[in-house]
Amino acid sequence: MKKNTGLILALDTKDPSQAEEWAKIADATGQMIKIGMEYTYACGFDEVCRLAQGRKIFLDLKLHDIPNTVASAIASLAPVKPAMLTIHALGGQDMIRAARRSVDEHFLNENKPILLAVTVLTSMNQENLGAIGIFVTPLEQVLLLGKMALAAGADGLVCSPQEVAYLREYLGDEVILVVPGIRMADAVADDQQRVMTPAQAREAGASWIVVGRPITRAANPEVMATQILRELQG
Repeated sequence: MKKNTGLILALDTKDPSQAEEWAKIADATGQMIKIGMEYTYACGFDEVCRLAQGRKIFLDLKLHDIPNTVASAIASLAPVKPAMLTIHALGGQDMIRAARRSVDEHFLNENKPILLAVTVLTSMNQENLGAIGIFVTPLEQVLLLGKMALAAGADGLVCSPQEVAYLREYLGDEVILVVPGIRMADAVADDQQRVMTPAQAREAGASWIVVGRPITRAANPEVMATQILRELQG
């Protein structure tokens, strides 16, 4: 049986007041919110903790460093109590294992976040991969990194809409697949290269979709969020 697809609202801003306004839209429509590098670096850790109070948070910092540094960084995130957090699969299996151990050690079971490995950024295409010396298709690279990350202890993957159906078929129903790069049918892609509509991502098997600008730039963000939620329900 196909599971429901959840909606995560990306708060991509440097402005705490704007972030709070958008977070209230998420509160009203029952969404999780994503806090990423832009907000964290601009506003600081205390502000992230404040915004996270009483909310389900996808903390998307894409940690990528030597294993000990990543493990220590994850330990420092315990006060935020994120529902999800991200590491880069390109950090390798030792780094992912260290991240897994840190999550298990520093978070209580009821507060343990879902550990997600980022595979290939949605801004990357075949040409971009070749420029950094990776001469396989984005799909092949996603599958390679995804299998390695899951074996090393990740709970799920962040992948583009273009790979989600293949990963769902290959990896099964239990793996959590979080999918950015979502655009409405009549919208421009912005800086994303591999995109889908919410309904297409749902049909492909996304566990969660991440939506930012299509909601936050809408004339009425709450109405747009509600529209996307309806689309996810089929």
